[in-house]
Amino acid sequence: MGENSWIFRNRFKNEPGTALVPPSASPPYDTSEAGERRPFLFLPDTSIALINAENELINPSFNESGLPAPQLTSEQYSKIRKEWDTRNIRAYQIAHDQNGTEQLLVFRPADGPRGWDLLIQMGISTAPLKAIAWRQLTIFISLSLIALGAGLMLYLSILRKTLTPLNQMVKTVEELDAGKLDRRFDTSLGQSEIDRLAESFNGMLERLEASFENEREAREHMQRFIADASHELRTPLTSIHGFLEVLLRGAAEKPEQLNAALGSMLGEAKRMKKLVEDLLILAKLDRTPAVSRSETSLDTLIEEMEPQLRMLAGERKVIFSLAPHIRAMTDRDGIKQVILNLFHNAVQHTDPGLGTIHISLSVLAGNWAELRVKDNGPGITPEHLPHVFERFYRSEVSRVRNRQGGAGLGLAITQSIVEVHGGQIEVDSTPGDGAAFIVKLPILAADAPSH
Repeated sequence: MGENSWIFRNRFKNEPGTALVPPSASPPYDTSEAGERRPFLFLPDTSIALINAENELINPSFNESGLPAPQLTSEQYSKIRKEWDTRNIRAYQIAHDQNGTEQLLVFRPADGPRGWDLLIQMGISTAPLKAIAWRQLTIFISLSLIALGAGLMLYLSILRKTLTPLNQMVKTVEELDAGKLDRRFDTSLGQSEIDRLAESFNGMLERLEASFENEREAREHMQRFIADASHELRTPLTSIHGFLEVLLRGAAEKPEQLNAALGSMLGEAKRMKKLVEDLLILAKLDRTPAVSRSETSLDTLIEEMEPQLRMLAGERKVIFSLAPHIRAMTDRDGIKQVILNLFHNAVQHTDPGLGTIHISLSVLAGNWAELRVKDNGPGITPEHLPHVFERFYRSEVSRVRNRQGGAGLGLAITQSIVEVHGGQIEVDSTPGDGAAFIVKLPILAADAPSH
């Protein structure tokens, strides 16, 4: 180890006070008043010591200006030597010197060719290290707080801009109920995600509003339907009940009154039977709208019904204008009932002697057939046109009921049958110029007429 090794070896072999100056000594050695030359190697907050083979601490004289070296137990020193032998070395040790100063100690063996068995112990005060650590921690916390404050100040406006629309949406949702479904969210808040959410809520509210409206209309329609059906059934039952009372009072013994009463009761019973049958047809169409279809020639079907229709018309003039070879997938009985109901409605509203009913069948573009039943009756006023297909609706209630006994279900049944076939029905009428009911049905094909 050169001159330093010579100093360490001779210092601990000679008597105290012996000068340890090697023959070639030169600075950095300091000469004391006694003429002894000492090295000046360490700072005031450091310590150095040597541990001999007996684990005794030797404090060298050149460390007098530094800190006193802490002394560990013999067991600790032995453990440190074993760690060095096995290369399982701890990084450091913390100990206190005789003045109570906490030091960070590190160790290194100092063996050599002359049989040294020393352990070098070097220490440094932990106070400066702790001061540096606390200073760094303080700087880190301060910078973190500054960054947090700057972030809050920077994003406060963004947070407010984001949360304000959400608060408005929450307030709107709280105000919604079954009677206020017309409220809508603002979709121009400037944030794409919130705008899309508002659009989704608006779509949901529109569907809910439509659902509630349909339910309300269906409930009102059902209530009106029940009231009308009850009224229609009550009328013939009241008539039959009155005729029975008359018969019980003695009219049964008079043939003329008996026959009149029985005839009237038979007529009321037929009307009530027809009403119940129409109600059953409507219930069936509402419950199971699917029908069994087969390929049908529409013009041939109407031609087969011609004798029956002319008989129903009586003295009225009936005109047929049918395009040939029009085929469609239909329920034959259903289409017959459609034609019969429309023709019967025309008969009801035309003069028995001067009435004219025109039935036409033609082909429209896009494989559609148009069936038109037109009469020359008084027509339908504009205020009644939107309601002609409603159940139990009659524009001239007393005249139709007293003369024909209708209940206002024929056109409603006709509309249901046409819609089941995927078709459409509409009415075109001008007061004083009759009415035309137009049925459009999808067809398979229409062959060109032969010449």
